[in-house]
Formats: sequence, C-alpha cells, structure tokens
Amino acid sequence: MRNMKTKDLCVCAVMAALMCLAAPLSVPIGPIPISLATFIVYLAGALLGWKRGAVAVGVYILLGAVGLPVFSGYQGGVQKLLGVTGGYIVGYLPLAVITGLAADRMADRKWALPAAMVAGTAVLYALGTVWFMAMTGNSLGASMGMCVLPFLPGDAAKIAVATVLSVLVRPRLSFLTR
Repeated sequence: MRNMKTKDLCVCAVMAALMCLAAPLSVPIGPIPISLATFIVYLAGALLGWKRGAVAVGVYILLGAVGLPVFSGYQGGVQKLLGVTGGYIVGYLPLAVITGLAADRMADRKWALPAAMVAGTAVLYALGTVWFMAMTGNSLGASMGMCVLPFLPGDAAKIAVATVLSVLVRPRLSFLTR
C-alpha cells in the first residue's frame, strides 16, 4: 500500500464504502444470509484489479472488525468474524484477488473474468463452509445444503451482472495506474 497513489487510495475507499453500504442489506434465509457483498467484491476485483480490490476488501473487513455495523444484518465486531459467517467474510479477500488477477492479466479474453469469478466463488464457498462446519459441527452435506446450494442461482446472476458492468466500466477507469 506504500506505493499507492492518492487516486488509487480514493478508488479503494469508494469501493470499500460501497461494500459497507451494500453488505448490511441482507435477506436472512438461514445461518448464512443473502447479501450484495459478493456482488461488490466481484466488482472490486474486476474494476480495480487484484491489488486495489484486495485493499478495498481489506478495508471493509477491518472496518467491520473494529465494530462498525457493515456486515450483514448491520452487525460488526470481531465476534461476527469469529461466528458462523466469518469464513465467508474472510473469503472475500481471495475472491477479489482471483477476480482481479484475471482482470489485470487476461482482460482480452472474454471468458477469463466470469471464469475467475466462478473460481473465486468456489474458494469463498470452501473457506466459508469449512469455517461454518468448524463452528457448528455440522456435516459437509448439511453445511453444503445450508451454505452453498441456496446461493448458487443468486451468485450466478451476480457474476453475470458484474461481468457486464465490469466490461462496460473498466475502460472508463483508465486513469488508474496499471
């Protein structure tokens, strides 16, 4: 972060602010709520690249960890990170990095961005589900039924919309240093 320019930090702050606004708006369908956080993380990686995307997500997680109510259901604090959804929140970092690497290095390949979002989502699901299992003692099958399967259609839609928006918006962010 030492070499980031002021404009880069501002863009990261704006993306972190978007996450802080979108993530608390959630639909509680079980132990893991549906929120717009993953959608903003897709955009963070796709629009800002891996480094800036990770910074934006890291700032969001840090703000929530210190107690600001930026996580789903307007909650915050370390206890939320140590709870059943903590693995998913931490999983936003590799999701942003994987998506951002594709955006930075394979932007000319149409399949790369949605494929990276799918791969990043798989990592997110893996981290979150393993953490959920550790916290609850549930089996893999039960955890997948509660924490992955209900989210597949929504995440597929988020990936589609985030891909289209990213393809349209990223060229207009040429002021960012690459």
